[in-house]
Amino acid sequence: MSEQFIHTDGTIIPVGVIYCIGRNYAEHAKEMGSELSSEPVVFIKPATAHAMTGSKVPIPNYSNNMHHEVELVVVIGKDCNNVSESEAMEYVSGFGVGIDFTLRDVQAKAKQSGLPWATAKSFFSSAPVSNIVPLDKIEDADNCHIELYVNDNLVQSGDSSDMQRSVAQLISYISHVFRLRKGDCIFTGTPQGVGPVSSGDKLMAKLNDVITLDIEIE
Repeated sequence: MSEQFIHTDGTIIPVGVIYCIGRNYAEHAKEMGSELSSEPVVFIKPATAHAMTGSKVPIPNYSNNMHHEVELVVVIGKDCNNVSESEAMEYVSGFGVGIDFTLRDVQAKAKQSGLPWATAKSFFSSAPVSNIVPLDKIEDADNCHIELYVNDNLVQSGDSSDMQRSVAQLISYISHVFRLRKGDCIFTGTPQGVGPVSSGDKLMAKLNDVITLDIEIE
């Protein structure tokens, strides 16, 4: 079963809802020609979008332009409803690094037609995540560093300190709108440098140089 988060301390939590945040890094919004939003931009992926490190991720046959978007991932450890920002970190089980794969051509067509983006964002294996570092191993959620390498070339690098909304702010917001359950996770947004991947590419994402995610594109 691939729909589970495996913590480095041995804890295993089944994957719940995958909440993804758009336009949370100013430079990425700029490179996409988008404006920053006054409210968090949220979309959802199902548990079947999850893939574990070491997986092979196929490019769907209805797309010719799949892009990588590396992100800090927050895993929720217990149910939370309507929590304040000051309480938010009490509900975190751990952190990982993930890739929000996006079918850019499908997304562009949906935008032009004013249609939902689900087929561009939420397809099978579109949200691989590394093993999870327990909360007590991360000194500061708002000062994490993430990187993505494609075929050993650094293509994305960012710090959570540059996010428009902090981890605590995102947890609080989502807990008020949707409510959060144990096993849900939040993809907190991607820094600039997104780009296409091709069959045979090998991707490695890093979180604080302490944990990696390794993916091969089929």
